[in-house]
Parts: sequence; C-alpha cells; structure tokens
Amino acid sequence: MRDAFLDKLTQLATKDKDIVLLTADLGFGVFEAFESKFPGQYFNVGVAEQNMTGLAAGLALEGKKVITYSIGNFPTLRCLEQIRNDACYHGLNITIVASGGGFSYGSLGMSHHTTEDIAILRALPAISVVAPGTAWEAGEAIEALINNSGVGYLRLDKTTATNIEIKFALGQSIRYKEGKDITLFTTGGILSDVIQASELLQKQGVNASVVNMHTVKPIDKEVIITSVNETGGIVTIEEHNIDGGLGGAIAEVCMDNSIMPKVFLRIGLDDRYSSIVGSQDYLKAYYGINQNAIVKKVLDLLSIKN
Repeated sequence: MRDAFLDKLTQLATKDKDIVLLTADLGFGVFEAFESKFPGQYFNVGVAEQNMTGLAAGLALEGKKVITYSIGNFPTLRCLEQIRNDACYHGLNITIVASGGGFSYGSLGMSHHTTEDIAILRALPAISVVAPGTAWEAGEAIEALINNSGVGYLRLDKTTATNIEIKFALGQSIRYKEGKDITLFTTGGILSDVIQASELLQKQGVNASVVNMHTVKPIDKEVIITSVNETGGIVTIEEHNIDGGLGGAIAEVCMDNSIMPKVFLRIGLDDRYSSIVGSQDYLKAYYGINQNAIVKKVLDLLSIKN
C-alpha cells in the first residue's frame, strides 16, 4: 500500500506545487526520489510528530495541501491534541498518513500495534477516516483525501487484498462479493482474510456478501441498511479494537435508523491491548481474526440463529 500511495502522491505533486509531504524521521530508502524531485515540497522534521502537525497546520493555513507521514500511532495518537485543535478545528487540508495499521509492525510490540486509531480519530468532528483494503484503493484514497480539502486520516496496511479497480469515492463502500446468507463488513488490509473466509464459507454452503468499508467516516449508511434488510445478518471484521471501531460505527447506523439485523457479530481485538509480539499473520491467528477464525465464528453464529 505504501508504494501505491507514494506513486500516486508523486503523480499529484508533479501537477500541483501546493502539495507538501512531511515525515517524522522516516522514509529513508523510500522518499529519497520524492525529495530529489520536489525539494521544496518535502521536509523531514525529525522525531517530532507534534511539531510536524503544527508545521502542517501553518503550511495549510497558507494554502498548502499537506500530508503528514509516520508509523502507526505516532502521527495520530502522539499528536492528538494538535490534530484536534490545529487541524480539525480549523478545517485544514491536512492528510495524516499512518503506515502500518493493525498488527503490521507486530514484532515491535504494543507501542507499534495500531489498534485504537480508528475509534479515537473518528470521534473528532470534521475528519475523514479511510483504511483501504488494496494497494489500488490506497492510491485512490490519497487523491480523494487531498482533493477533499478538509482533514483526512489514511491508514495504510502491510497486507492487501487483490486489486479490483472500480469506482472509488469517499464515503462509498465497495462490494467484493454478493451473497444473501450473511454480510461480512470489513476495513483495511484484513480484507484479504475476509475474502478468503468467504470462499471457505462458500464451500460449506454459506453464501456471504463481502463489503469493504474503506471509509469508516463518513460511513456508507445506505449499504448497511440494505444489508440488514436483504441478508441474514451482519458480521464486522477489523484489525482493531472492537470498541469504537468499524463494528461500533455500523451498530450506530443500525440503531439510528431503527433497524435490527437478524444476527450481529463484531470480530476484532476484544477490548484489550495486544501484549505479545509476532508477525502480522501470527497475531491475527492468536487473536482470532484470521480467515479460519472468521469462518468458525460465522458458522457458530449461523448455527445459533437457526
């Protein structure tokens, strides 16, 4: 996803000199070509994410379209006050990019496990929250967020599903598979596990719809309501804490519109910190959110329903 993001950003920066990329002591071996090509549009601020966000706000107030970039929790939770007070309150054109959503940096421990970001940032007024599921979506997302003029959060993952290049728009989901028995809603790179789970479910006679909510805020209310009315229930899957994440956002839509899914289940990190280390795949399996765990939980849910 990172490479697709950078390729699209490079294309955009070639045409628009107001685009500025800020990074916090990262990008060595990644951003050198961008820095060389756009020396006045790239600044490495060092290990100073809060300062980076303040600098982004100043540049945006002068008409620049600013991207801040760092690993997972560092451009987000570390500088939440600056995002809230300086960026969102003033409605500035700043896109916060976190490289390494969920367990992408699983071997580096809890400080690098990005599992509360969606919940915390979507609570801020005047922000778009986007977690693409494919490399193609990542490229489309950065262009959409830059053109959206307000504050955006782009959560990049180290895993991706296979690209399907169809219409991308902020606030509109993408349906990757049709099905009537259950709807699997997901966000981020774990889309790959969800698609695999849907294929395994198909072999067991369960026809699952797969919908990727690349935009968690603003959320696609229409597809949620349609799925409640036309399928056997809703399961949400996210590489994130279940409290306040995608599952919570979808539950809010259901309650606000007085609709009740036949069954409803949230799959994610169960209100806990990830206290162990390991690869991204290992941690997804350990915490019960990989394709095999999804299949088992969906089958258990449907057996209770029936």
